[in-house]
Amino acid sequence: MQKVLIGKQAIITGANQGLGLEIARKYVLAGADVVLCARNADLLESARAELVSMADNNQKIMVQKADVSSQADVRNLVDQTLTQLGGCHILVNNAAVYGPKGEIQSVDWAEWVRAMEINVYGSVLMSQAVVPHFKAQGYGKIIQLSGGGATNPLPRLSAYASSKAAVVRFAETLAEELRGTGIDVNAIAPGALNTGMLDEIIEAGPREVGIDFYERAVKQKATGGTPLDRGANLALFLASSASDGITAKLISAVWDDWEHWPGHLKELSGSDAYTLRRIAGRDRGLIWGDK
Repeated sequence: MQKVLIGKQAIITGANQGLGLEIARKYVLAGADVVLCARNADLLESARAELVSMADNNQKIMVQKADVSSQADVRNLVDQTLTQLGGCHILVNNAAVYGPKGEIQSVDWAEWVRAMEINVYGSVLMSQAVVPHFKAQGYGKIIQLSGGGATNPLPRLSAYASSKAAVVRFAETLAEELRGTGIDVNAIAPGALNTGMLDEIIEAGPREVGIDFYERAVKQKATGGTPLDRGANLALFLASSASDGITAKLISAVWDDWEHWPGHLKELSGSDAYTLRRIAGRDRGLIWGDK
């Protein structure tokens, strides 16, 4: 792998397993210093040991237990990153939970709120904490992990669906706030992944998540799902200088030809392609519905 991230420091949340850890592997192989955060300290230490074995002698691998929904934890995480690594150039907001499963009238309200705190507040707090540093250096990359709920309804997973739509729109909004500062903000749709979150759906069963979603999950488990490195490769691209100027986009790791986007920066910047938008009647040939 080309060392496209030499001299760069990255924070990756929810990085002790699954896609977050796969992104960390890509970043380390590309030469970056990395900070992994999550709430499970034992899994973090296991991840750190693996990454150290992959890293060059001069690379720094740091882990820190943190709850991204806690403002104090987030501030401490960013402060420690700047102190121990000497800087930060990349933030990957990957930490997320499904939250409660079931119809809205029956879900536990505290669990619903907790999912929003982790998925939405966590992404906002992390971004808020790194933006002043990114602005001061005139450069930064914020990479937000999306999910199926951002573009499609997910019955019986209302907290997850709502939170994923929210973080994509937040990423688009933040990107516009930061346009022209040298800071790019994008969201990744990584595809249907076989991670611990998929196991949650199968364990919950069809009564809680619905028969259709459950059967899709079982089939995905059997067939393997989208390889983790699809999303991780896109996260690497968005962290590298190759993606400079690409911002405010929701990018599919599976369906979009993002490798060739750098040659179309002007078109991308002037278009609402690859963003969340309302579908009007005219877009579907329902000319009776629009003025």
